[in-house]
Amino acid sequence: MGRAFVAGLAVLAALTGCTVQTPDGEGKRRSPVHIELPSGTPAPDSTPAPGGGAPSAAPAPDDDKPSAAPAPPRVLWSRGDTGRDVRELQARLRQVAWLFEGPTGTYGEQTERAVSGFQGKRGLPRTGKTDAVTWQRLVRMTREPGRWDLYLMGGQQADPPDARCRTGRVLCIDKTSRTLRWMIDGRTVSTMAVRFGSQGTPTREGVFSVYWKSRDHVSTLYDSPMPYAMFFSGGQAVHFSADFAARGYAGGSHGCVNVRDEQAIAELFAQVRNGDRVVVSW
Repeated sequence: MGRAFVAGLAVLAALTGCTVQTPDGEGKRRSPVHIELPSGTPAPDSTPAPGGGAPSAAPAPDDDKPSAAPAPPRVLWSRGDTGRDVRELQARLRQVAWLFEGPTGTYGEQTERAVSGFQGKRGLPRTGKTDAVTWQRLVRMTREPGRWDLYLMGGQQADPPDARCRTGRVLCIDKTSRTLRWMIDGRTVSTMAVRFGSQGTPTREGVFSVYWKSRDHVSTLYDSPMPYAMFFSGGQAVHFSADFAARGYAGGSHGCVNVRDEQAIAELFAQVRNGDRVVVSW
């Protein structure tokens, strides 16, 4: 009977996947059976499929999903923009030698090219548009521009005219705003930026009259051209200055009133007569 019983257990083990454990060498019995699950049995973390089909795996975590790309920096100014802020941008670009014209207050091709060069030099995307990152980098490298940095090449507004300019035909010259108004009977005909003498040779102030006009004048004292010269006080005259056109307020005259816009002064020269008043004031 003992042999028959052992044989029966062997058959049962073969059918159920159980293995009979015999006593170990010390006579101790181990667990009577070791259960081996069939390969198709679901793992504890598996989820049975609806309808009794194959189990589905547990949902994967979202950690591997790509993160959203960072938003590009906000664009502050780009080609076609105008205004005081554009002037400051241009003035700062001049300080770091990326721009050599203006400031004009208009974001044109030269400004776009300068911004692109500045960006590329510092490893920023070369868009030519001034975004917040580009602007912050430029500000850290430059100083706050003063008024005559912003209007280095002119373009500033004229102050209200001196009371002495409100009657008759007058060249109304204001040292504070650095402008010349051509006025007839209180009406402003034209306005232009002007430059004055340096500290050693200041432009005289007061009320004068045009006493001589010389279209292609050359200074005998300084041997320099003075086109469209309109003399009003000794050797001081209103005239075109190529140096002013090129360098702006970075330079100065020997006492004359310089104009940088050649077309504007050519038109003015044609209208002004000998005897017209000249008022120079602060």
